[in-house]
Amino acid sequence: MVQLRKIGVLTSGGDAPGMNAAIRAVVRTAVFNGLEIVGVKRGYNGLLNEDFIEMDARSVGETLQKGGTILQTARCAEFKTPEGVKKAVEIAKKNSIDGLIVIGGDGSFRGARDLTREGLATIAMPGTIDNDINCSEYTVGYDTCLNTVIEAVDKLRDTSSSHERCSVVEVMGRGAGYIAIEAAIACGAEVVLIPEEPFDFRKDVIDIIEQGKKRGKKHCIVIVAEGVGGTVEMAKKIEEETGIESRATILGHVQRGGSPTVRDRVIASQMGARSVELLLEGKSNRIVCMQHNEIVDVDIEEGLNMKKHISKDLIKLAKQLAI
Repeated sequence: MVQLRKIGVLTSGGDAPGMNAAIRAVVRTAVFNGLEIVGVKRGYNGLLNEDFIEMDARSVGETLQKGGTILQTARCAEFKTPEGVKKAVEIAKKNSIDGLIVIGGDGSFRGARDLTREGLATIAMPGTIDNDINCSEYTVGYDTCLNTVIEAVDKLRDTSSSHERCSVVEVMGRGAGYIAIEAAIACGAEVVLIPEEPFDFRKDVIDIIEQGKKRGKKHCIVIVAEGVGGTVEMAKKIEEETGIESRATILGHVQRGGSPTVRDRVIASQMGARSVELLLEGKSNRIVCMQHNEIVDVDIEEGLNMKKHISKDLIKLAKQLAI
């Protein structure tokens, strides 16, 4: 087993609020345990280009409250090749980096797995607003994203009410409807559409809106996950078929930004610290995650093969509260 002296930390994939809290926890836990620590700028791209910065406890001061990632993130086609992975490991060894902590999503985890296979001890932890990591009940950034969404939808409801309109709001979630379903419940949306649930436009959208109108509703909110698509066209079709003036709003990347909530700061700190502890214990190829509301770790390969499903109870709740 390699004696651990120096480790690195990077953020990869889409940025998420709480990533800086995780970086801070990694750095300070490393320093507390007598390790050297380097930050790798711009994800795997920075690893291949030796874009490193020496870090200490003060390097991460005043970062806990900041959104985004101070280490930045970027795509890297070269790293997706076997040659790119081998080059990355050689660079790590050349710079005396004994272990690496990767903060990101599924794609980032596959990169961490590949590095481990080539001999670099690597630990991964989930940082993604979509909450779509199969092995983890929760991902860093999700709670902040939800709070951003409900603040925006609450404001849209004010203007929808004033003009007796229907607001069709697209939220992030290309392959997962976690943001959409929880935002719909929290905002009191009349309709929510997610990629995991097939829907009939007439029955599940138009009929619901028209029934609400008959009961005296003067406006409505439709939440659509990004993966469903067609938000602008959907708003036009609702207006054509119901006669209710409709507007589409795509929240987009505003959902990625903002100061992290308490939940994201605390969980990011727990996961970041645990990642360093695993390396100190001589472990590698692990994902730090949340299961049954506890911080645990699983094998990366096992974690990538796990399945995760949106609660049917949440889907039922959203529908029964929307009447």
